[in-house]
Amino acid sequence: MNDSAIQAATAQIEAARAVAGKPVIRTFFDEPTFTATHVVHDPVTGRAAIIDPVLDFDQAAGRTSHGSADAVIAYVREQGLTLDWLLETHAHADHLSDAPYLQQQLGGTLVIGCEIVTVQNVFAGVFNEPASFARDGSQFDRLMGDGETFQLGDLGATALHVPGHTPACLAYVIGDAVFVGDTLFMPDYGSARADFPGGDARTLFCSIRRLMQLPDETRVFLCHDYKAPGRETYVWETTIGAERTGNVHVHDGVSEEEFVAMREARDKTLGMPRLILPSIQVNIRAGHLPEPEENGVSYLKLPLNLL
Repeated sequence: MNDSAIQAATAQIEAARAVAGKPVIRTFFDEPTFTATHVVHDPVTGRAAIIDPVLDFDQAAGRTSHGSADAVIAYVREQGLTLDWLLETHAHADHLSDAPYLQQQLGGTLVIGCEIVTVQNVFAGVFNEPASFARDGSQFDRLMGDGETFQLGDLGATALHVPGHTPACLAYVIGDAVFVGDTLFMPDYGSARADFPGGDARTLFCSIRRLMQLPDETRVFLCHDYKAPGRETYVWETTIGAERTGNVHVHDGVSEEEFVAMREARDKTLGMPRLILPSIQVNIRAGHLPEPEENGVSYLKLPLNLL
């Protein structure tokens, strides 16, 4: 298959490895949502990106706070970094994004995949959003498509469209590392679910196999870890080679039909993510809360007997 985006990303990874051009990566793990937020920076220029930031949310109290983001901000400032990018791998269903707060404190361009417009249109119907809710992705600063390139200081970076979990999923290749969002988990845990609106197990298989064309040595950073049975610690870093040879759901030799049958059967046994309803409403707004009502308070909707 002539996949020019994968070929370009592979050349970027190999060039980074040849000159030891590796980004420095510091991960902040939020155990309540099992989310890994990655701070990536070029060690030469100090230019940085934050990937998949978390807004703390006490659902029972309906209260938000910024403790997780403040820890990230403290690290960025302590290291003397300059934030260029806030990168969302997709509109998450398991945590609320705190990108607006981080942008207010540190700057940076907020990015998501261009297919966010598809997600916005689907969930605008689910939540009966008013006509004033923009369905064109304009809440974000930049919408990236497959194969788009950008710079993180002296490091090259490439966006790869990897739909299946959601239509808008992007993986970001930065230097010798790829940040895959929810497309893959650790080899001992497998793959993401594909039963959300717009998700598709067959599409997910193709996206995963596409990522597995990257060099075996490529460092892989995940958005989540749930600790596979028998493992005592959370882990969020692996390699393409380890995923390709050892992923329990989709290693070499697993056919598309086998994966689709497994994924669809497994998804039927899974409950809804605990924070899916608040998360989606906020994340399709690029991390902003819904517009306050006349009393100055923002409200989240709870559609009954719909999903």
